[in-house]
Amino acid sequence: MATTAKTLIAGVLSAIALMSAPVSALDLTHVAFIQTAEKNSSIPVGHLEFCKSRPAECRSNPSPIAAMPLDAQRWEELVAVNSHYNQTVVPVEDRDLYQVDEFWTYPNGYGDCEDFALAKRRDLIEAGWNPSTLMIAVVREPNGNGHAVLMARTDRGDMVLDNQEGSIKLWSDTPYTFLKRQSQTHSGHWVDMIDARTIVVASNS
Repeated sequence: MATTAKTLIAGVLSAIALMSAPVSALDLTHVAFIQTAEKNSSIPVGHLEFCKSRPAECRSNPSPIAAMPLDAQRWEELVAVNSHYNQTVVPVEDRDLYQVDEFWTYPNGYGDCEDFALAKRRDLIEAGWNPSTLMIAVVREPNGNGHAVLMARTDRGDMVLDNQEGSIKLWSDTPYTFLKRQSQTHSGHWVDMIDARTIVVASNS
């Protein structure tokens, strides 16, 4: 890896370290972690159909953990997986690609936002991430459109991997309103997220 890239990673990790405590003193009430409702929420129809065809990917997580320790190696995995799919998959809406409003599947060179998230989640699990720390989330964009991202729960906060954004950010640093995400204990269940932030959108005038 080039020295510049190593320096960048080290700088980002240092900045993240200032935001929250390490896993040994994990405080999930910190603003770096989004809060969720206690009861399960409705499942997005696209994910419901995905689970019917791939039940093994929508089951109870056998060994859930609160958060993934974010060291240099894990950060590099997040960056590499996020960059790979953002650079190699062409974003196309389901209506144009499959002639239906919602169809969740792995991208085949083309894909909608949730397809990016599915692929990133799969690759990170294969890299050794605990499935309970990787959750697809449904959000609302400032213009009102729906969108899906992958959230990685780390001991430094909830990181967002987004096909519309090259940088990996804390959830609270994104312009989205967070609506619901997969449960940490069961990949086929969803929970509502409690997003009480006031988001200010800059004017174009």
